[in-house]
Amino acid sequence: MSTPRGFRDRGDDSLLGLVAELPELVKNLIVAEINAAKAWATRTGKDAGVVGLWFVLALFVLFWTLPAIGAFTVIGLSSWMAPWLAALILVVLGLLLVVIFGILGMLRIKRMKNRENPAKALSTDARIVKEVADEF
Repeated sequence: MSTPRGFRDRGDDSLLGLVAELPELVKNLIVAEINAAKAWATRTGKDAGVVGLWFVLALFVLFWTLPAIGAFTVIGLSSWMAPWLAALILVVLGLLLVVIFGILGMLRIKRMKNRENPAKALSTDARIVKEVADEF
């Protein structure tokens, strides 16, 4: 007999019938764990790529864009203030951009580390099975 969600009522099954289904259930568990590991690797790889992109962007801004914009800004601001003060303002702004891009990358790393690792899930499953086996 099936329930509306498709689960069978196993209350009337014999012990031998339940034991006979055990290999199929173990196979299904292994396939599910492998699929979970593939999904985890895909998400983690994507996040690692995004982290790399944020750091490349930070380096791009630091080493190529800031000197060109800096020269333009220092020349423009030096007409209103001392040239050293204009340069100092620009350096602070550039370092602020580098810190912001670095923080965005670190936040993505933190999110990636907090994701459940399939190895942890597998060890948890093994511990649960061992506890159940120890009861019998």
